[in-house]
Amino acid sequence: MAPTEAEAKIIVFDLNGTFYNKSSKTEFYKFILSKQPGRIKFLFEMAYYKLLHKLHQMRQTEFKENFFNYLDKLQPERVKALAKEFWEKEYPDNFNKELKQHFEKMRKEGVLLFCATGGLELYVKPLFDLFPVDGFAGTEVKYEGGTYLVVDEACKEEEKLRRITKHFKGRKFNIIEAYSDSKEVILDEADKAFLVDDGKITPYKP
Repeated sequence: MAPTEAEAKIIVFDLNGTFYNKSSKTEFYKFILSKQPGRIKFLFEMAYYKLLHKLHQMRQTEFKENFFNYLDKLQPERVKALAKEFWEKEYPDNFNKELKQHFEKMRKEGVLLFCATGGLELYVKPLFDLFPVDGFAGTEVKYEGGTYLVVDEACKEEEKLRRITKHFKGRKFNIIEAYSDSKEVILDEADKAFLVDDGKITPYKP
């Protein structure tokens, strides 16, 4: 009988406000604006959609599609190139140093690192050329008619767990630690869970 594959021990972490000290969707817009000032026209539209989402008048997936209208007419390869430049500017100075050191230590001990974020994979993925991870799930989009449309659901709450399970393709895994800047499903699934607030890491209490 062939030996069964060992259960994977993983650390799952959110990106924005957690590992990355800022909000990437906002900071990436500022970066795009520095390259193309004309995209200032999207600012009021973005504020409007953000308000609707805050008032629970817009689903998370719909919010993602509309908030990122500032990327309209930018081809995927152009967005990826801009994202590469953006993350090279932000990393590592604007990342949580304590988490970075901890993640690197745990990686050496054989623990797998998995980033699960609501951010668009399109612009988040180049970050992991600088800080390699074993798995990554973000909100997937497709480019159609000059705009970006969300594929399936935004990578939030239960969707994060579904994407992690999909990544491991039937292999058993155990979330030994989870980190986020807000209470979410992934924290309840971890052996140890932590909230990150303004860079400070504290144990999560359900």
